[in-house]
Amino acid sequence: MERLAVHGGYPVRSSALYYGRQWIGEEDIRAVVDVLHSDFITCGPKVDELECTLEEYTGARYAVAVCNGTAALHCACMAAGVGPGDEVITTPITFAASANCALYCGATPVFADIDPETYNIDPESIRTRITEKTKAVVAVDFTGQAVKHKEIRAICDEFDLVFIEDAAHAIATKYDGKPVGSLADITCFSFHPVKTVTGGEGGAVLTNKEEYYHKLTLVRTHGITHDEAYMEDAPHEGPWCYEQVCLGYNYRITDFQAALITSQMKKLNAFAARRKEIVSAYDEAFAKIPEIIVQKEIPESDTCRHLYIVRLALDKLTCTRREFFDAMAAENIHCQIHYVPVYWFPYYRKLGYQKGLCPKAEEVYKGIMSVPLYPKMTNKDVADVIHAVKKVVAYYRIK
Repeated sequence: MERLAVHGGYPVRSSALYYGRQWIGEEDIRAVVDVLHSDFITCGPKVDELECTLEEYTGARYAVAVCNGTAALHCACMAAGVGPGDEVITTPITFAASANCALYCGATPVFADIDPETYNIDPESIRTRITEKTKAVVAVDFTGQAVKHKEIRAICDEFDLVFIEDAAHAIATKYDGKPVGSLADITCFSFHPVKTVTGGEGGAVLTNKEEYYHKLTLVRTHGITHDEAYMEDAPHEGPWCYEQVCLGYNYRITDFQAALITSQMKKLNAFAARRKEIVSAYDEAFAKIPEIIVQKEIPESDTCRHLYIVRLALDKLTCTRREFFDAMAAENIHCQIHYVPVYWFPYYRKLGYQKGLCPKAEEVYKGIMSVPLYPKMTNKDVADVIHAVKKVVAYYRIK
């Protein structure tokens, strides 16, 4: 048995490997520099170009680019008409923004439990959380795997709810052969550096409904319009006039960020293919280890995985998750935990949420850990991750 690095042995590798990382090429840098030399570095043509690129890639009728994924979720809730007194159902195994977006609008997040095999929100749990106050469902494509669209769509149609898809993890994923972004009432993307394509920061909201699109363009930019068709006091004196017709925010994205994302989009299919190769290698290796539980996928989801989750079967190991995590770090494989159940945070506790709301999610959380996954990883990097997991499992395996 190999001695663990955390106990004085030799690490699997000499350099650190982190769970996620962007891949910026020279062509991406040139795209940004070109914008910096141009007349418009914000509110210019590159934002329109990005929106057209997203529409073409996903098949959505409309795309609205914003400054980050959280802003996208907030805009989505505002476009959906979420407000004080409403309830919005979402999953606890997600980044806080998936629930916070409801709070921003004065609404109440309601947490539905997850499928313990796929880790995505369970449609049947959604159904049990619906009340007369429910306005929308924010369904998160956790790790990049598509949620159960058919089931969630049927529930939303039955109860007249807005289906918002938090696809921050899921650009390039397809459901039943159709790209994520064209399926839900409103879909949100994130372009944070650890996502499949990045703008440093950035986000987008996609929809097929003109009504939502109009609201999105307003709330992104202070609630201001230059279009006389939507003005209340038109006609005006001249083309310089505009009106604020609702309360919006400054959620605009810059042209140099938009140019970077558009450049990255040209490589999206290649990035997705490499991620799938790595996931396949991990699945094959970890399926043979009884102490590791591999995330299952629904057959409808052709997934571009943003995260790769290993779930530790802690009843078969002599270590805690923290000890496993630290042992991996000592091997120079730096993992992360995605995510602490949102309602466990002190802020939510002060709002009255308590542990025990979603027992399946809480049980899954105890053992999950994200290992490195990004397209720039070499085959040697992938082999090192597999080696480290096997090494740590072997050391802590119950004999």
